[in-house]
Amino acid sequence: MESALEEIEFLALSENRVDALALLAEGRRTRGELAEATGASQATLGRILRDFEERSWIGRDGDAYAATATGRLVAAGVTDLREILEAELRLREVVDYLPTQAMDVDLRRLADATITQPTQMRPNAPLSRLLELLREGEDVRTFSHAFNEQTLTVVENRTAAGEQRFEGVFSRRAIDALAGESALRDRLRSLVASDRAELRVRDEGVPIAVMIVDDVVCLLLRDDSGVLRAAIDTDDPAVRSWARDTYEDYWQAADPLEADAFDSESDSTN
Repeated sequence: MESALEEIEFLALSENRVDALALLAEGRRTRGELAEATGASQATLGRILRDFEERSWIGRDGDAYAATATGRLVAAGVTDLREILEAELRLREVVDYLPTQAMDVDLRRLADATITQPTQMRPNAPLSRLLELLREGEDVRTFSHAFNEQTLTVVENRTAAGEQRFEGVFSRRAIDALAGESALRDRLRSLVASDRAELRVRDEGVPIAVMIVDDVVCLLLRDDSGVLRAAIDTDDPAVRSWARDTYEDYWQAADPLEADAFDSESDSTN
């Protein structure tokens, strides 16, 4: 009797086997249709179909083949494993920075995400990717433990020009860091005073940095020292739903930030 691991190996050694079984799990296919879809030769398909029949994974249906109940079960399992490994391969280099404790998201949903990491030629590539999204976005919502000068500048300029609507929940530390510098404090005050922006703060902090730019969700990954290590952006519906729900939770639990909150700070620096 074959072991489960031997059956996994049987499938894994041939991409044509995996593809053929997945196709047959979807519905009836003739040998010609399988050959066209997989690119396998007739001889190869003949061997694959015989092997599948021996395992009772498929049966004949007239001049075509179709997966049995157990064949569909195997195909679903292989598809799940493939999706898991595809996601793992994409995320392998940034997994140490993923704030998974604050993410109620199936990581398979990030398999097709755009992952931007620093390079020797572009050390600021993750931030550049975020700014690229912000310069085009019309509706931005964010919850984050950081708010840097470049992001603030883009958002303040675009809201002032009437090109963007911005809402954000930030940790108190992120706001205090900006308010500590006069030029950035003035930009922040201008943003908060805008009728196209609304900010809130959380004394408890925000353990993750996420921006929802129109229909795209961008996660900013930092190491323990606060260095930006990657940006991951995706338009996956499940990730977007999680991000919007999480944003609403933080928004409801945060305090409004008003422009006059910076007056005392300004007075103390004069």
